[in-house]
Amino acid sequence: MLEDKNQERTSLAELGEFGLINHLTKHFKMYHSSTVKGVGDDAAVITSSNEETVITTDLLVEGVHFDLSYMPLKHLGYKAVMVNLSDVYAMNATAEQITVSIAVSNRFPLEAIEELYAGIQLACDTYKVDLIGGDTTSSTKGILISITAIGTVKKEDIVYRNGAKPTDLIVVSGDLGAAYLGLQVLEREKQVFQVNPQNQPDLDNYTYIIERQLKPEARKDIPELLKELEVKPTSMIDISDGLSSEIMHICTQSKTGCKIYEDKLPLDPQVIATSEEFNMDSTMIALSGGEDYELLFTVSIDDYDKIKGNPNLTVIGHITEENQGINLVTRANQEIELKAQGWNSFKG
Repeated sequence: MLEDKNQERTSLAELGEFGLINHLTKHFKMYHSSTVKGVGDDAAVITSSNEETVITTDLLVEGVHFDLSYMPLKHLGYKAVMVNLSDVYAMNATAEQITVSIAVSNRFPLEAIEELYAGIQLACDTYKVDLIGGDTTSSTKGILISITAIGTVKKEDIVYRNGAKPTDLIVVSGDLGAAYLGLQVLEREKQVFQVNPQNQPDLDNYTYIIERQLKPEARKDIPELLKELEVKPTSMIDISDGLSSEIMHICTQSKTGCKIYEDKLPLDPQVIATSEEFNMDSTMIALSGGEDYELLFTVSIDDYDKIKGNPNLTVIGHITEENQGINLVTRANQEIELKAQGWNSFKG
């Protein structure tokens, strides 16, 4: 959290907009034949055959979506890409291109923006996506990042939120709640640091949950795994705002109800231990924490044998008729109506 005051600083004004774009993007590789023209012209050119193109955009704003006192710029660049790729994978699609637009204030030197783009480039190289354009401009305060991701999927493979049917199984990848708790730990350490800047945080016990907050991974592997297992989800969504919000989106758009079972929610041991330390309910965190970027999907009950026992997947409930409502079945076997209490950027 301590800043090195002796860092070299190159003013962005020295490069100008196009010089800055060329400087930041010159080392990015192209991975897809669909990318005809990337950065360097008036517009990017991509081509497609008999596939559907999926497009998604997310805007991240300093002070609303991230805090640079504990979010390194390289991690921020990486995470900004993940947020978008996750939405592409939630359509059962393959991510191929991104555009990146940033607005930065003059408090950021070139070296800081290079760090941001190092994270973006690591994401592009790791997930094999092409950077094909974007924009840079000045901001009166802080930093804003807008990323658009473009992907493709065969018409017969695309998955929407509205295809869930009664008796379908509800499945989630990975585990839930860690990113939210990672944020709580970082916020606590920031407050301690503000009181006593000599006090260095000891984060050894929280490595997993902090990584889930600062460097999440989009689940590119899940659509690939499902294809191998010959399972096509009936509906799918990524978990950005919390499990309860996301299952409500699926149920609302599919005109169904559901039952989620509390004792089936996948929780990492570090999540359970840290929940106890913060005196928080781990079930509520799993339901409402958000930023897990796992995939939540439904499959036909006939596919149960294909997915059961897979270490990447957990069956957490099933879809019901709409009139049965959207419910959590507690460990005590009581049914409680689920409410969307996920993260909302418009609440102060």
